[in-house]
Amino acid sequence: MTRIAIMTDETGWHTRQLQAALRARGAVGRCIDLADCHIATTHAWHGLAIPGFGRELPDAALVRGIAGGSFEQVTKRLGVLHALRALGVPVYNDARAIERSVDKSMTSLLLHAAGIPTPPTWATESAAEARRIAMREGAAGHALVLKPLFGSQGKGLQLVGEVDGVHHAIPDLGDGYGALAYLQRFVPAATDPGFDWRVLVVGGRAVTAMRRISAHWIHNVAQGARCEPAELTPTLAGLAEGAAQALEMDYAGVDLIPGSDGIQVLEVNGVAAWRGLQRVTGFNIARAIVDDLLDRKLAAAGVGSAAERRA
Repeated sequence: MTRIAIMTDETGWHTRQLQAALRARGAVGRCIDLADCHIATTHAWHGLAIPGFGRELPDAALVRGIAGGSFEQVTKRLGVLHALRALGVPVYNDARAIERSVDKSMTSLLLHAAGIPTPPTWATESAAEARRIAMREGAAGHALVLKPLFGSQGKGLQLVGEVDGVHHAIPDLGDGYGALAYLQRFVPAATDPGFDWRVLVVGGRAVTAMRRISAHWIHNVAQGARCEPAELTPTLAGLAEGAAQALEMDYAGVDLIPGSDGIQVLEVNGVAAWRGLQRVTGFNIARAIVDDLLDRKLAAAGVGSAAERRA
């Protein structure tokens, strides 16, 4: 039986969906917290200790969540994913893709380099430089969004610079921003209420989309936005697929927003939640992810490779 390690820091609706989809394919998914995985070179030939797998390795790893922690702790957790990939275990998404998406500045840089339309972005450790950027952008009539570099779910976002004719100064960057300013030009709402799109890309193909609508300028579901189905137009699909390809992701939640300069990609999520999207989507998202993992990612690694590792 194919055995999949579902790497997650919490179990719940998403992990149950994935486990059910795996069972439907004759596979089993075991939830593993990367914090509980160890590097132990005396444990087995491969040097890893993965709870629930004894001296063996999983057939594949599906990354659902990585707990925050110290720099050292997160480095070790990502190191386990790097090691699994180096040992021939398919990792979905792998550590390199997750690193690119978790670091918003790297996401912006790679999108820009790939020619994907995305708002102008700056990342600087200099508070003085951040203030100069805000003043310069404000003089041109632009507000900026200050985001935590590693934030998620719309937490910690602030509008700075020229906001409705009032200048909002850059706050103390030591308070939740790690002494670093990640600034993205604000895209004003094109409608009232405003909205953005979340497009899910699986295996390089955009498969479903929704609009996230909110009277507030932050459109995350976790911040109270409501979800409704959205047509997956060729433009939306093409931008989302290009963004996922730029970050080399197996699956991704791509956030896009309409503006005066056309549709732009805001963020690319490498450990995307899909509960809100599932409510407005007519097929089982977890099953689509599992099918892509088994039929494309695991098959590409070579049929029987995991059994050979256990032999």
